[in-house]
Amino acid sequence: MPVQPYVDQLEPQKEAVIWRFMDMRKFRDLMASEELYFCRADLFDDTTEGLPRDEYALPILGLNPYDVKDQLELDNLVGSIAQFRESYYISSWYLFRTETLKMWNDHAREGVAICSRYELLKSALDALLGAAHVGLVRYGIQHLTGFNTLRFITTKQEKYKDECEVRAFLNVVDPLETGNRHIDEHNVPHRAPLDSNPRHEWVPKCKRRRIDLKALVPGVVISPCASEELCNEVKLWVKLKNHSYPVRVSELKSSLTPAPEDLMKFCGGK
Repeated sequence: MPVQPYVDQLEPQKEAVIWRFMDMRKFRDLMASEELYFCRADLFDDTTEGLPRDEYALPILGLNPYDVKDQLELDNLVGSIAQFRESYYISSWYLFRTETLKMWNDHAREGVAICSRYELLKSALDALLGAAHVGLVRYGIQHLTGFNTLRFITTKQEKYKDECEVRAFLNVVDPLETGNRHIDEHNVPHRAPLDSNPRHEWVPKCKRRRIDLKALVPGVVISPCASEELCNEVKLWVKLKNHSYPVRVSELKSSLTPAPEDLMKFCGGK
C-alpha cells in the first residue's frame, strides 16, 4: 500500500541521505530477519513522546492552570492521547548532515549506522501491506495548531532538534481499546493509562515488517569506538547475506577532530 500523507507532513528531498543508528543486537536482528523494527510510541525514553505540552495545550484549549476543573479536563485529554499513541509504532532515522560523536554516543556507541536515502525508505514502506507514514519530525511548539494526535506524534521537544529525525510510523489500532484506561475507580482522569486498567495482552511492544534489505541499504558505517572484532563481525554479516554495499568505519575514528582524549572519553576511557 502506498505511503499515506498526514496533516502538516514535511518531507526532505527524495535523494536525502538518512542513517539509522543501532547497537549490535539490533543490527544482528535486522540482518537475520530482514525486517524493519517499529517501537511502540509510549515506550521511548522520553515519557512525553507524542503528548501535548502544557505550555501549548492550556492556551490553545482556553484552560486555566489554576482552575481544578480545567486541570481535570486537561488531564482527561492528555490521558486519552496517551492511549492513542499506543497505536503508533515508530522507526527513527537521522537526516544525515554530518557525523557527530553525540549521535554515536546516544544511539550506537559500539554499533553501526545503516545508510540509505529517503526515496529508498519510502519505497520500502510503499511495499508494505498496511498503511505507513513517513516524514520529518518538527521540534518545539511554534508550528503547532489545533489539538491533533498526528501533529503531536510527529513533534518532539526542542532539545532533540540535533537528531534531525526522519520518522517512519505505522498506525495499528487495538479494536478492543476502550479509550478510558486513564480513568480510575473514582472516575478521576489521569495523564496516562493506569495499571489497574491494563491494555490487552495482545498489544505488542513493537511491530516488524519484512522489507527488501538490499534495496533499502546501500551502505553501513561502523562506530568510531568499535573493536576490531566488532568490525569483522559486521563485515561477515554483509558477506554472508551476499550484500555488495561497502562497509566502512566512521571517519571520526581517524579524524584529527575531535582530539584523541575526547574520543577516548566518548568511548568510555579515562
